[in-house]
Amino acid sequence: MSEDTISSQFLINNALLASRLSKRAGNSLSVHGISFTEYLIMSYLDHAPKAVPRIELADHVGMSASGITRMLAPMEKSHLVEKVVNPRDSRQSLVILSKTGQRVFQEASASFEHIAADLLVNISQSQLNRVLEIYTRLL
Repeated sequence: MSEDTISSQFLINNALLASRLSKRAGNSLSVHGISFTEYLIMSYLDHAPKAVPRIELADHVGMSASGITRMLAPMEKSHLVEKVVNPRDSRQSLVILSKTGQRVFQEASASFEHIAADLLVNISQSQLNRVLEIYTRLL
C-alpha cells in the first residue's frame, strides 16, 4: 500500500471509529439528558481553571462560533452552563459550568467511564498508551 493510501485509510478509519464511538457514548449519556458533544463541552469547562471564551470552546470541540452558540443555548436554558461577563471586554462571551452542570457532569462521567471501559476491553493498556501518544501528536 502506498503512503498516500495508508494516510487516507487512516483518516477514513479514524472518522468511522470516531462516529461509532460517539454514537455508543451518546446512547449511554442520553440517560443523563445530554449528548456526547454536550459531555465534551462540560468536560472542558469542568477542567478549566476559569470562565472560557465561547470561541475557545468552539475550537476545542471542532465547531464554528455560531455552532457553539446554538449548542450552548439549550444548555443555558437547562442550567448546565452559565454566561459570564468579561469585565475587560463586554463583547466577549464567557461560559462556565453551573452547579447543576457540575452535578450532571459528575453523574454522566460515571456512565462515560463504564462505556469507555466496555469499548476498550479488547485493547491492552500498552496498546492504549501507544494510541494516546499518536493522538497527542496529531492533535
